[in-house]
Amino acid sequence: MAATIAVLSQKGGTGKTTAVRTLTDVFRRLGLRVLAVDLDPQGNLSDYLDVDPDAFPTIGDVLTGRAKPAEAVHDGIIPANLGLAEAELVLGGKMGREMTLKRALSGLKGDYDLVLIDCPPALGLLTVNALVAADYALLSAEAQYFALQGVEQALEVIELARDSLNPGLEWLGVVLNIADMRTRHSREAFDSLREHFGEKLIDTTIRASIAYAESAERAVSIIDYRPDLGADYLNVADELLRRLRLDQARGRLAAMVNGASATAGVEAEA
Repeated sequence: MAATIAVLSQKGGTGKTTAVRTLTDVFRRLGLRVLAVDLDPQGNLSDYLDVDPDAFPTIGDVLTGRAKPAEAVHDGIIPANLGLAEAELVLGGKMGREMTLKRALSGLKGDYDLVLIDCPPALGLLTVNALVAADYALLSAEAQYFALQGVEQALEVIELARDSLNPGLEWLGVVLNIADMRTRHSREAFDSLREHFGEKLIDTTIRASIAYAESAERAVSIIDYRPDLGADYLNVADELLRRLRLDQARGRLAAMVNGASATAGVEAEA
């Protein structure tokens, strides 16, 4: 059965969706069967993965019972659009609304190794659905003054889901995105998270760069567009695979990194 990871943040602009898109790409390159689920009405992950804007059905149709989950998978992603906001309102009036996504994904998990859920940048009903459906929660935080507060608020929602609906939910960790570790501000944000959450903080930070937006616009993975920046995600992927105890995939990642380093060395000499 697939390990399901809900990726969430307390607010927008933390690089969460870029992280889901890039990690999905990295894990697939390692031979893992990955299902991405766009649970954000903005549909940015669907755009990043080059899904047709008119794709039907979507996750909104699944949650409202208008379509079966398997019908909504388009090239390895269940996409979203603004109709998901309407679906959330419909869910709000149903009994057992927090379990809807869990029930929907239950029939698909046997077909995948990993399911990555991109949550909306808010801690509402859709995010709660993701946490109830997930085995793990991964937090995305921006390297700024209120990072600690945002992580603590997200953890409260995780604890709520664990206590009442999903006792097996594990907190996988927190990754610091959009970080310029040359600045004291970013370093202080990292140190604050490390002080409060210890080893739960992913050691690798994702560097801030306009290249992420450029690569998304071109529908090219940052791994190919800017391999130097993509290395950050390879390191994050390695830490996550270690925490998930996916040792074989981690070994393949090490081989991929070593091969890329060797190629770069040959090109530099040339």
